[in-house]
Amino acid sequence: MQRRNFIKQTSLSTAAVLTTRLAASNDMIEVLNPQCKVPLNFIIDDSTALVNLAYFGIPQFKEVFPDKYLQDWRKLPREIPDSFVLEFLEWCDSRGVKGKYSMVPYPACTGWLNRFIPGWSKKELEDSLKIVRDYAQPNWDIHSEMISHTRVIDIKTGIPFPDATPDYMENWEWSQTKSADELGEYIAYSLKILKDAGLHCDGVTTPGGFGHRNIPNLARGTQYAVREIYGGQIAHFFRDLITDKNKSVAPQIFHAEGLDGDDPSCSVHIIGCTGDWFGGWDGLTPGNADRFITADLSEGRMVDVIESGEPAIMVCHWPGIYYNGDKLGFNIFKTVVDRLHQKYDHLKWMKLCDISRYWAAKELTKITGTSETIDLRAPFACEEFTVKTSSAISNPSILQNGIKRSLKRVGSKSLLTKNTWTEDGSGTILCFDLIKGHNQILS
Repeated sequence: MQRRNFIKQTSLSTAAVLTTRLAASNDMIEVLNPQCKVPLNFIIDDSTALVNLAYFGIPQFKEVFPDKYLQDWRKLPREIPDSFVLEFLEWCDSRGVKGKYSMVPYPACTGWLNRFIPGWSKKELEDSLKIVRDYAQPNWDIHSEMISHTRVIDIKTGIPFPDATPDYMENWEWSQTKSADELGEYIAYSLKILKDAGLHCDGVTTPGGFGHRNIPNLARGTQYAVREIYGGQIAHFFRDLITDKNKSVAPQIFHAEGLDGDDPSCSVHIIGCTGDWFGGWDGLTPGNADRFITADLSEGRMVDVIESGEPAIMVCHWPGIYYNGDKLGFNIFKTVVDRLHQKYDHLKWMKLCDISRYWAAKELTKITGTSETIDLRAPFACEEFTVKTSSAISNPSILQNGIKRSLKRVGSKSLLTKNTWTEDGSGTILCFDLIKGHNQILS
Protein backbone atom coordinates (compact mmCIF):
# COMPACT_ATOMS: atom_id res chain seq x y z
CA MET A 1 0.00 0.00 0.00
CA GLN A 2 1.21 3.48 -0.82
CA ARG A 3 1.58 5.49 2.37
CA ARG A 4 0.65 8.70 0.55
CA ASN A 5 -2.82 7.26 -0.09
CA PHE A 6 -3.36 6.90 3.64
CA ILE A 7 -2.15 10.41 4.37
CA LYS A 8 -4.37 11.88 1.67
CA GLN A 9 -7.46 10.04 2.90
CA THR A 10 -6.79 10.87 6.54
CA SER A 11 -6.48 14.56 5.75
CA LEU A 12 -9.89 14.52 4.07
CA SER A 13 -11.69 12.92 6.99
CA THR A 14 -13.76 15.25 9.15
CA ALA A 15 -16.29 12.74 10.47
CA ALA A 16 -16.66 12.04 14.15
CA VAL A 17 -15.60 8.65 15.45
CA LEU A 18 -19.23 7.64 15.92
CA THR A 19 -22.05 9.10 13.87
CA THR A 20 -25.75 8.41 14.38
CA ARG A 21 -28.29 9.92 12.03
CA LEU A 22 -31.48 8.25 13.19
CA ALA A 23 -33.53 11.14 14.53
CA ALA A 24 -33.94 10.49 18.24
CA SER A 25 -36.92 12.82 18.42
CA ASN A 26 -38.76 11.00 15.65
CA ASP A 27 -41.03 8.55 17.44
CA MET A 28 -42.86 7.60 14.24
CA ILE A 29 -40.49 4.81 13.27
CA GLU A 30 -38.06 2.40 14.90
CA VAL A 31 -35.48 0.23 13.16
CA LEU A 32 -35.78 -3.38 14.33
CA ASN A 33 -33.61 -6.44 13.81
CA PRO A 34 -33.80 -7.96 10.32
CA GLN A 35 -37.12 -9.84 9.96
CA CYS A 36 -37.57 -9.29 13.73
CA LYS A 37 -34.99 -12.01 14.33
CA VAL A 38 -31.85 -12.06 16.46
CA PRO A 39 -28.60 -12.19 14.45
CA LEU A 40 -26.26 -15.09 15.30
CA ASN A 41 -22.67 -15.70 14.25
CA PHE A 42 -19.83 -18.07 15.13
CA ILE A 43 -16.37 -16.49 15.19
CA ILE A 44 -13.41 -18.84 14.65
CA ASP A 45 -10.00 -17.41 15.53
CA ASP A 46 -6.51 -18.85 14.95
CA SER A 47 -7.51 -20.79 11.84
CA THR A 48 -5.49 -20.92 8.65
CA ALA A 49 -4.51 -23.43 5.98
CA LEU A 50 -3.10 -26.70 7.42
CA VAL A 51 -1.01 -25.16 10.23
CA ASN A 52 -2.03 -25.74 13.86
CA LEU A 53 -1.27 -22.28 15.18
CA ALA A 54 -1.10 -23.52 18.78
CA TYR A 55 1.74 -25.93 17.96
CA PHE A 56 3.86 -23.31 16.23
CA GLY A 57 2.76 -20.30 18.28
CA ILE A 58 3.19 -21.47 21.87
CA PRO A 59 7.01 -21.72 21.76
CA GLN A 60 7.19 -18.21 20.26
CA PHE A 61 4.99 -16.83 23.03
CA LYS A 62 7.05 -18.69 25.62
CA GLU A 63 10.23 -17.08 24.33
CA VAL A 64 8.75 -13.69 25.23
CA PHE A 65 7.22 -14.82 28.53
CA PRO A 66 9.33 -17.76 29.81
CA ASP A 67 7.27 -18.16 33.00
CA LYS A 68 4.03 -18.47 31.06
CA TYR A 69 2.89 -20.71 28.23
CA LEU A 70 3.96 -23.88 29.98
CA GLN A 71 1.86 -26.17 27.80
CA ASP A 72 3.65 -29.19 26.36
CA TRP A 73 3.22 -27.96 22.80
CA ARG A 74 5.29 -30.83 21.38
CA LYS A 75 2.38 -33.17 22.11
CA LEU A 76 0.07 -31.15 19.89
CA PRO A 77 -0.45 -32.04 16.23
CA ARG A 78 1.36 -29.73 13.84
CA GLU A 79 -1.54 -29.87 11.37
CA ILE A 80 -5.31 -29.53 11.50
CA PRO A 81 -6.28 -31.62 8.48
CA ASP A 82 -8.52 -30.52 5.65
CA SER A 83 -10.70 -33.58 6.21
CA PHE A 84 -11.77 -31.98 9.50
CA VAL A 85 -12.33 -28.60 7.83
CA LEU A 86 -14.72 -30.27 5.38
CA GLU A 87 -16.48 -32.24 8.12
CA PHE A 88 -16.99 -29.06 10.14
CA LEU A 89 -18.22 -26.95 7.22
CA GLU A 90 -20.60 -29.62 5.97
CA TRP A 91 -22.20 -29.93 9.41
CA CYS A 92 -22.54 -26.15 9.69
CA ASP A 93 -24.13 -25.92 6.24
CA SER A 94 -26.68 -28.55 7.24
CA ARG A 95 -27.73 -26.37 10.21
CA GLY A 96 -27.60 -23.01 8.45
CA VAL A 97 -24.68 -21.81 10.58
CA LYS A 98 -22.75 -18.77 9.38
CA GLY A 99 -19.64 -17.25 10.88
CA LYS A 100 -16.14 -15.88 10.53
CA TYR A 101 -13.11 -18.01 9.62
CA SER A 102 -9.63 -16.54 9.98
CA MET A 103 -6.90 -17.28 7.49
CA VAL A 104 -3.68 -16.15 9.16
CA PRO A 105 -1.55 -15.14 6.13
CA TYR A 106 1.91 -16.09 7.47
CA PRO A 107 0.90 -18.44 10.30
CA ALA A 108 3.43 -18.26 13.15
CA CYS A 109 6.07 -17.38 10.53
CA THR A 110 5.94 -20.87 8.99
CA GLY A 111 5.22 -19.86 5.40
CA TRP A 112 3.03 -17.71 3.16
CA LEU A 113 -0.48 -18.69 2.09
CA ASN A 114 0.05 -17.06 -1.29
CA ARG A 115 3.34 -18.88 -1.91
CA PHE A 116 4.26 -22.00 0.07
CA ILE A 117 4.51 -23.38 3.60
CA PRO A 118 7.55 -25.57 4.36
CA GLY A 119 6.46 -29.02 5.48
CA TRP A 120 3.55 -29.20 3.04
CA SER A 121 3.56 -29.53 -0.71
CA LYS A 122 2.38 -26.75 -2.99
CA LYS A 123 -0.56 -28.93 -4.02
CA GLU A 124 -1.57 -29.52 -0.39
CA LEU A 125 -1.63 -25.77 0.20
CA GLU A 126 -3.58 -25.12 -3.00
CA ASP A 127 -6.11 -27.84 -2.11
CA SER A 128 -6.54 -26.36 1.37
CA LEU A 129 -7.13 -22.86 -0.02
CA LYS A 130 -9.64 -24.24 -2.53
CA ILE A 131 -11.69 -25.75 0.30
CA VAL A 132 -11.89 -22.35 1.98
CA ARG A 133 -12.77 -20.57 -1.26
CA ASP A 134 -15.41 -23.09 -2.35
CA TYR A 135 -16.94 -24.27 0.92
CA ALA A 136 -16.24 -21.64 3.58
CA GLN A 137 -16.38 -18.33 1.77
CA PRO A 138 -20.10 -18.47 0.75
CA ASN A 139 -21.29 -18.54 4.39
CA TRP A 140 -18.24 -17.40 6.33
CA ASP A 141 -16.39 -14.10 6.37
CA ILE A 142 -12.73 -14.68 5.68
CA HIS A 143 -10.45 -12.53 7.85
CA SER A 144 -6.77 -11.97 8.09
CA GLU A 145 -5.68 -12.20 11.72
CA MET A 146 -2.89 -9.79 10.97
CA ILE A 147 0.21 -11.21 9.36
CA SER A 148 1.73 -13.91 11.57
CA HIS A 149 -0.27 -13.80 14.83
CA THR A 150 3.11 -14.05 16.57
CA ARG A 151 6.09 -11.88 15.56
CA VAL A 152 5.66 -8.43 14.05
CA ILE A 153 6.78 -8.40 10.41
CA ASP A 154 8.83 -5.63 8.85
CA ILE A 155 6.59 -4.98 5.86
CA LYS A 156 9.47 -3.39 3.96
CA THR A 157 11.39 -6.67 3.96
CA GLY A 158 8.80 -9.35 4.79
CA ILE A 159 11.06 -10.55 7.63
CA PRO A 160 10.17 -10.63 11.35
CA PHE A 161 11.84 -7.99 13.49
CA PRO A 162 14.75 -9.58 15.41
CA ASP A 163 13.60 -8.79 18.96
CA ALA A 164 11.42 -11.37 20.70
CA THR A 165 9.89 -8.86 23.11
CA PRO A 166 6.32 -7.65 23.73
CA ASP A 167 7.15 -4.57 21.66
CA TYR A 168 7.59 -6.75 18.58
CA MET A 169 4.79 -9.27 19.03
CA GLU A 170 1.48 -8.76 17.26
CA ASN A 171 -0.44 -9.86 20.37
CA TRP A 172 1.00 -7.23 22.68
CA GLU A 173 2.60 -3.79 22.55
CA TRP A 174 3.59 -2.98 18.98
CA SER A 175 0.15 -1.85 17.83
CA GLN A 176 -0.82 0.22 20.86
CA THR A 177 0.98 3.43 19.84
CA LYS A 178 0.77 3.21 16.07
CA SER A 179 -1.08 5.77 13.97
CA ALA A 180 -4.03 4.89 11.76
CA ASP A 181 -1.70 5.14 8.76
CA GLU A 182 0.81 2.70 10.25
CA LEU A 183 -1.86 0.21 11.31
CA GLY A 184 -3.57 0.54 7.95
CA GLU A 185 -0.39 -0.25 6.05
CA TYR A 186 0.23 -3.30 8.23
CA ILE A 187 -3.34 -4.56 7.89
CA ALA A 188 -3.29 -3.94 4.13
CA TYR A 189 -0.13 -6.06 3.84
CA SER A 190 -1.98 -8.96 5.47
CA LEU A 191 -5.01 -8.53 3.23
CA LYS A 192 -2.90 -8.37 0.07
CA ILE A 193 -1.53 -11.84 0.85
CA LEU A 194 -5.05 -13.24 1.15
CA LYS A 195 -6.17 -11.50 -2.02
CA ASP A 196 -3.21 -13.04 -3.84
CA ALA A 197 -4.38 -16.41 -2.48
CA GLY A 198 -7.82 -15.88 -4.05
CA LEU A 199 -9.70 -14.96 -0.88
CA HIS A 200 -12.06 -12.02 -0.32
CA CYS A 201 -12.15 -10.08 2.96
CA ASP A 202 -14.47 -7.37 4.24
CA GLY A 203 -12.83 -7.30 7.64
CA VAL A 204 -10.06 -8.46 9.95
CA THR A 205 -9.60 -10.08 13.34
CA THR A 206 -7.05 -8.76 15.81
CA PRO A 207 -4.54 -11.30 17.16
CA GLY A 208 -4.59 -11.31 20.96
CA GLY A 209 -4.36 -7.80 22.37
CA PHE A 210 -3.59 -6.12 19.03
CA GLY A 211 -4.82 -2.52 19.17
CA HIS A 212 -6.85 -2.91 22.35
CA ARG A 213 -5.68 0.49 23.67
CA ASN A 214 -5.81 2.07 20.22
CA ILE A 215 -9.26 1.24 18.88
CA PRO A 216 -10.05 4.49 16.99
CA ASN A 217 -6.82 4.14 15.00
CA LEU A 218 -7.44 0.42 14.55
CA ALA A 219 -10.90 1.20 13.18
CA ARG A 220 -9.52 3.81 10.80
CA GLY A 221 -6.64 1.62 9.66
CA THR A 222 -9.02 -1.27 8.97
CA GLN A 223 -11.33 1.03 7.05
CA TYR A 224 -8.59 2.23 4.73
CA ALA A 225 -6.96 -1.18 4.33
CA VAL A 226 -10.21 -2.88 3.27
CA ARG A 227 -10.90 0.00 0.89
CA GLU A 228 -7.38 -0.08 -0.55
CA ILE A 229 -7.20 -3.84 -1.16
CA TYR A 230 -10.83 -4.80 -1.84
CA GLY A 231 -12.69 -1.55 -2.47
CA GLY A 232 -15.16 -2.13 0.36
CA GLN A 233 -17.16 0.76 1.79
CA ILE A 234 -18.15 -0.95 5.05
CA ALA A 235 -15.15 -2.47 6.80
CA HIS A 236 -15.47 -4.42 10.03
CA PHE A 237 -13.11 -5.76 12.65
CA PHE A 238 -13.42 -8.18 15.56
CA ARG A 239 -11.42 -6.91 18.51
CA ASP A 240 -13.38 -7.32 21.76
CA LEU A 241 -15.65 -9.76 23.49
CA ILE A 242 -17.89 -8.94 26.44
CA THR A 243 -19.36 -11.50 28.82
CA ASP A 244 -20.77 -9.04 31.38
CA LYS A 245 -24.55 -9.36 31.38
CA ASN A 246 -24.93 -5.64 32.11
CA LYS A 247 -22.97 -4.40 29.07
CA SER A 248 -24.10 -4.04 25.48
CA VAL A 249 -22.62 -6.20 22.72
CA ALA A 250 -24.16 -4.23 19.86
CA PRO A 251 -21.80 -3.40 16.96
CA GLN A 252 -20.14 0.01 17.17
CA ILE A 253 -19.84 2.37 14.19
CA PHE A 254 -16.61 4.34 13.72
CA HIS A 255 -15.49 7.00 11.26
CA ALA A 256 -18.69 7.31 9.23
CA GLU A 257 -18.06 9.77 6.41
CA GLY A 258 -19.32 10.82 3.00
CA LEU A 259 -22.84 9.79 3.98
CA ASP A 260 -24.57 12.23 1.63
CA GLY A 261 -22.32 11.50 -1.34
CA ASP A 262 -21.62 8.72 -3.80
CA ASP A 263 -18.82 7.12 -1.81
CA PRO A 264 -19.78 6.71 1.87
CA SER A 265 -17.71 4.58 4.22
CA CYS A 266 -17.46 3.49 7.83
CA SER A 267 -15.77 0.96 10.08
CA VAL A 268 -17.76 -1.41 12.30
CA HIS A 269 -16.45 -2.92 15.54
CA ILE A 270 -17.96 -6.39 15.96
CA ILE A 271 -18.20 -7.54 19.58
CA GLY A 272 -18.33 -11.18 20.65
CA CYS A 273 -20.58 -12.12 23.56
CA THR A 274 -18.95 -15.32 24.88
CA GLY A 275 -15.58 -16.57 25.94
CA ASP A 276 -14.02 -19.60 24.31
CA TRP A 277 -15.88 -22.22 26.31
CA PHE A 278 -15.37 -24.88 23.63
CA GLY A 279 -11.78 -26.12 23.73
CA GLY A 280 -9.56 -23.12 24.44
CA TRP A 281 -7.12 -21.34 22.18
CA ASP A 282 -4.55 -24.09 22.64
CA GLY A 283 -6.80 -27.14 22.28
CA LEU A 284 -6.02 -28.10 25.87
CA THR A 285 -8.78 -26.37 27.85
CA PRO A 286 -12.06 -28.33 27.88
CA GLY A 287 -15.22 -26.24 27.76
CA ASN A 288 -18.85 -26.77 28.68
CA ALA A 289 -22.00 -26.29 26.60
CA ASP A 290 -23.95 -25.23 29.69
CA ARG A 291 -22.07 -21.93 29.82
CA PHE A 292 -23.77 -21.04 26.54
CA ILE A 293 -27.17 -22.62 27.19
CA THR A 294 -28.09 -25.21 29.80
CA ALA A 295 -29.60 -28.59 29.00
CA ASP A 296 -33.01 -27.42 30.24
CA LEU A 297 -32.67 -24.40 27.88
CA SER A 298 -33.32 -21.93 30.71
CA GLU A 299 -29.96 -20.24 31.32
CA GLY A 300 -26.59 -19.38 29.82
CA ARG A 301 -24.80 -16.50 28.17
CA MET A 302 -26.47 -17.05 24.79
CA VAL A 303 -29.90 -17.03 26.44
CA ASP A 304 -29.12 -13.68 28.07
CA VAL A 305 -27.94 -12.05 24.85
CA ILE A 306 -30.63 -13.49 22.57
CA GLU A 307 -33.34 -12.31 24.91
CA SER A 308 -31.80 -8.83 24.94
CA GLY A 309 -32.25 -8.74 21.15
CA GLU A 310 -28.62 -7.85 20.41
CA PRO A 311 -26.45 -9.92 18.04
CA ALA A 312 -25.37 -13.13 19.77
CA ILE A 313 -21.86 -13.86 18.50
CA MET A 314 -20.00 -16.86 19.90
CA VAL A 315 -16.20 -16.95 19.93
CA CYS A 316 -13.83 -19.92 19.65
CA HIS A 317 -10.33 -20.86 18.50
CA TRP A 318 -9.78 -23.42 15.78
CA PRO A 319 -7.27 -25.59 17.72
CA GLY A 320 -9.89 -25.96 20.47
CA ILE A 321 -12.60 -27.00 18.01
CA TYR A 322 -10.33 -29.72 16.60
CA TYR A 323 -9.02 -30.50 20.10
CA ASN A 324 -6.07 -32.53 18.85
CA GLY A 325 -8.31 -34.88 16.91
CA ASP A 326 -10.77 -35.54 19.74
CA LYS A 327 -13.11 -32.83 18.37
CA LEU A 328 -14.24 -31.86 21.86
CA GLY A 329 -14.85 -28.23 20.95
CA PHE A 330 -16.76 -29.23 17.83
CA ASN A 331 -19.00 -31.56 19.80
CA ILE A 332 -19.73 -28.83 22.35
CA PHE A 333 -20.61 -26.49 19.49
CA LYS A 334 -23.00 -29.06 18.02
CA THR A 335 -24.75 -29.33 21.37
CA VAL A 336 -25.03 -25.55 21.71
CA VAL A 337 -26.47 -25.11 18.21
CA ASP A 338 -29.00 -27.90 18.70
CA ARG A 339 -30.14 -26.42 22.02
CA LEU A 340 -30.46 -22.92 20.55
CA HIS A 341 -32.55 -24.19 17.64
CA GLN A 342 -34.69 -26.19 20.04
CA LYS A 343 -35.46 -23.17 22.23
CA TYR A 344 -35.82 -20.37 19.69
CA ASP A 345 -37.58 -19.91 16.36
CA HIS A 346 -36.50 -16.32 15.70
CA LEU A 347 -32.75 -16.69 15.11
CA LYS A 348 -31.00 -15.53 11.94
CA TRP A 349 -27.48 -16.77 11.20
CA MET A 350 -25.63 -13.95 9.44
CA LYS A 351 -22.12 -13.27 8.21
CA LEU A 352 -20.31 -10.46 10.01
CA CYS A 353 -20.27 -8.37 6.84
CA ASP A 354 -24.07 -8.58 6.73
CA ILE A 355 -24.44 -7.72 10.43
CA SER A 356 -22.08 -4.79 9.87
CA ARG A 357 -24.04 -3.55 6.87
CA TYR A 358 -27.33 -3.85 8.73
CA TRP A 359 -26.01 -1.93 11.74
CA ALA A 360 -24.49 0.75 9.53
CA ALA A 361 -27.84 1.19 7.78
CA LYS A 362 -29.68 1.13 11.10
CA GLU A 363 -27.48 3.79 12.70
CA LEU A 364 -26.71 6.00 9.71
CA THR A 365 -29.93 6.15 7.69
CA LYS A 366 -31.58 9.55 8.12
CA ILE A 367 -35.28 9.11 8.86
CA THR A 368 -37.91 11.85 8.76
CA GLY A 369 -41.65 11.68 8.34
CA THR A 370 -45.14 13.10 8.32
CA SER A 371 -48.50 11.54 9.05
CA GLU A 372 -48.67 10.25 5.47
CA THR A 373 -45.11 9.43 4.42
CA ILE A 374 -41.83 8.39 5.98
CA ASP A 375 -38.58 9.25 4.20
CA LEU A 376 -35.43 7.19 4.64
CA ARG A 377 -32.22 8.55 3.12
CA ALA A 378 -29.74 5.72 3.27
CA PRO A 379 -25.99 5.92 2.65
CA PHE A 380 -25.88 2.12 2.29
CA ALA A 381 -28.21 -0.42 0.72
CA CYS A 382 -29.36 -3.20 3.05
CA GLU A 383 -31.42 -6.35 2.55
CA GLU A 384 -34.44 -7.19 4.71
CA PHE A 385 -34.43 -3.81 6.45
CA THR A 386 -37.14 -3.98 9.08
CA VAL A 387 -38.89 -1.01 10.66
CA LYS A 388 -41.86 -0.41 12.91
CA THR A 389 -44.17 2.59 12.77
CA SER A 390 -45.94 3.81 15.88
CA SER A 391 -49.27 3.97 14.08
CA ALA A 392 -51.22 1.52 11.97
CA ILE A 393 -50.75 1.73 8.19
CA SER A 394 -53.23 0.10 5.87
CA ASN A 395 -51.80 -1.29 2.63
CA PRO A 396 -48.28 0.20 2.94
CA SER A 397 -46.04 0.53 -0.10
CA ILE A 398 -42.44 1.50 -0.80
CA LEU A 399 -41.37 4.11 -3.35
CA GLN A 400 -37.80 3.68 -4.63
CA ASN A 401 -36.26 5.19 -7.76
CA GLY A 402 -39.71 6.27 -8.93
CA ILE A 403 -41.11 2.74 -8.67
CA LYS A 404 -43.92 2.05 -6.22
CA ARG A 405 -44.06 -1.44 -4.74
CA SER A 406 -46.93 -2.73 -2.59
CA LEU A 407 -46.03 -4.92 0.37
CA LYS A 408 -47.77 -8.21 1.11
CA ARG A 409 -49.45 -8.65 4.47
CA VAL A 410 -48.44 -11.67 6.58
CA GLY A 411 -50.03 -12.98 9.74
CA SER A 412 -47.18 -12.52 12.22
CA LYS A 413 -43.62 -11.28 12.75
CA SER A 414 -42.28 -14.81 12.32
CA LEU A 415 -43.44 -14.78 8.68
CA LEU A 416 -41.73 -11.54 7.68
CA THR A 417 -39.59 -11.70 4.55
CA LYS A 418 -38.63 -9.15 1.92
CA ASN A 419 -41.57 -6.97 0.78
CA THR A 420 -43.99 -7.98 3.55
CA TRP A 421 -45.66 -6.29 6.50
CA THR A 422 -47.65 -7.17 9.61
CA GLU A 423 -49.21 -5.62 12.69
CA ASP A 424 -48.37 -6.41 16.30
CA GLY A 425 -50.99 -4.42 18.21
CA SER A 426 -48.82 -1.36 18.77
CA GLY A 427 -47.91 -0.44 15.21
CA THR A 428 -47.03 -1.66 11.74
CA ILE A 429 -43.87 -3.64 10.94
CA LEU A 430 -42.45 -3.54 7.42
CA CYS A 431 -39.63 -5.57 5.87
CA PHE A 432 -38.06 -4.54 2.56
CA ASP A 433 -34.73 -4.13 0.80
CA LEU A 434 -33.41 -0.66 1.55
CA ILE A 435 -31.70 0.98 -1.42
CA LYS A 436 -28.90 3.51 -1.26
CA GLY A 437 -30.44 6.96 -1.51
CA HIS A 438 -34.09 7.89 -1.11
CA ASN A 439 -36.68 5.39 0.12
CA GLN A 440 -40.24 6.42 0.97
CA ILE A 441 -42.88 4.52 2.92
CA LEU A 442 -46.38 5.43 1.76
CA SER A 443 -49.61 4.78 3.62
